[in-house]
Amino acid sequence: MTAPIIQVQDLNVGFSSRRGVVDVLHGVSFDLHRGKTTCIVGESGSGKSVTARTILNMVPRPGVINGGRVLFSPDGTEPMDLTAMDPRGREIRRIRGGRIGMIFQEPMSSLSPVHTIGNQIVEAIRLHRDVDKKTARRMAVDALAQVEIPKPEKAVDRYAFEYSGGMRQRAMIAMALACRPDVLIADEPTTALDVTTQAEILDLMRDLQRDLGMAIMFITHDMGVVAEIADEVVVMEKGHVVEQGETFRLFAAPQHPYTQRLLGAVRRLEEPATAKVRPAPDARPILTVDDLHLHFEKKEGFFQRVTDVTRAVDGVSFTLREGEALGIVGESGSGKTTVGRCIARVYDPKGQIDYAGQNLVTAEGRALRDARRQIRMIFQDPFASLNPRMTVKQIVAEPLVVNGLAEGQELEDRVAKLLSDVGLDPGMMERYPHAFSGGQRQRIVVARAIALDPKLVIADEPTSALDVSIRTQVLDLLLRLQAEMGLSFLFISHDMAVIRYFCDRVAVMYRGQIVEIGESEQIITDPQHPYTRALLSSVPIPDPTLRGTRQRHRYTESAR
Repeated sequence: MTAPIIQVQDLNVGFSSRRGVVDVLHGVSFDLHRGKTTCIVGESGSGKSVTARTILNMVPRPGVINGGRVLFSPDGTEPMDLTAMDPRGREIRRIRGGRIGMIFQEPMSSLSPVHTIGNQIVEAIRLHRDVDKKTARRMAVDALAQVEIPKPEKAVDRYAFEYSGGMRQRAMIAMALACRPDVLIADEPTTALDVTTQAEILDLMRDLQRDLGMAIMFITHDMGVVAEIADEVVVMEKGHVVEQGETFRLFAAPQHPYTQRLLGAVRRLEEPATAKVRPAPDARPILTVDDLHLHFEKKEGFFQRVTDVTRAVDGVSFTLREGEALGIVGESGSGKTTVGRCIARVYDPKGQIDYAGQNLVTAEGRALRDARRQIRMIFQDPFASLNPRMTVKQIVAEPLVVNGLAEGQELEDRVAKLLSDVGLDPGMMERYPHAFSGGQRQRIVVARAIALDPKLVIADEPTSALDVSIRTQVLDLLLRLQAEMGLSFLFISHDMAVIRYFCDRVAVMYRGQIVEIGESEQIITDPQHPYTRALLSSVPIPDPTLRGTRQRHRYTESAR
């Protein structure tokens, strides 16, 4: 193997606090090589992103590098110690974005909303290349074309909000690669993307790496992605590198208990849950949706003329039985979340939603309030769905207080029981959401959802923001509550492994319509619709021995 282009040697990083410096990285060491992809894996809080920022000498305040070195040797010359450079100096700024590119996790917060995509790429090019504005613009168009953004000569003048999630991520990659860096650091660049978009981004990065000979450092917690692209794997836990090595060896024979636990959690999601309680064969329908429609109109001008119509939900029909979990899968924009919100009457759709003998589409007043007590939602983001100014006690108690069901000591006792039911210590009820981890926050959201003893729970991507080991814990919690309370679930997700583990049946949505519905195992093992086949062929398999053995299907309207 050639000499490494970057050597991370015994890196230590700490954050100053009232009690002194708290170390978050402890002696981290690994190498990056040209033409190779090194994946850094671990759960949230393991130190992956801090390591990436430390390589670029961008440790956020009040962080401080208190030991170790990062040696950068792009041309085989005497290595430069990046940690010894002034973080705001000209020398390190020439390297950032020029010799070492970075793709951040959330493109919407990383891209300026008030400058066009083209202007942002042009700025990056002119900072590192001695070219005029006209040449830089031409290079920006070429960079967008390289990442396969349609009509790049027009897309270059659009703003970030005019791009889809996948296109924003491609624009971030274009910006990172515009100066043809020697090293690319990608911090969870596909976490928020659909599996089909993720597969395209991974293919694109592989092609660009082959063309440019880059070293890639890819940060992720998705072991399927690791198996798909990694040459080397570095496993981190609580700021320590606990294991590292060649991908095939690490998957076949993990040595450290943490790595074994991580891979064990992934493999559990490859089969239906053993604790799953199937609904009775004669179970009655609890929810019948018939010919559901919801269209969003775009109006422009003084007279508010309708210039465009988005058919978010376009004739959806299905039945959900008592005690059943029905999964709804599809890409972003397919209408999954909109269907869930129509059933909860967040929107006012057309068609029929039959629940407990009444049509929720036309329900109003007391009838609608009573239905909403029995139909509860679990939202995708546990960070955004909890009020940071309310204690956990106030958050969980809120539906009970609003509906006048408890007060005083009885209220506190019910909140304590709800927290116990979801595996949290009732003694934590006076804390605020920021004092909890992502998995604990999602348990708080679940406690709030079951506070009114609902019959139907609409779970909108409830595990997508969680690490894989936490994901299985939350899914097992929901399965236990389903068995104990007889709950029915409408489970919205784009993760087929989660659907297989949790759901009895699955409905596949594409552009506002259900294109296929059936038993989960049958849909996953023998899909009939070409879109379902395309969706499943894009799911990364957490087994490096199968890398490159599966044919990707791409779905187009002509394939219908």
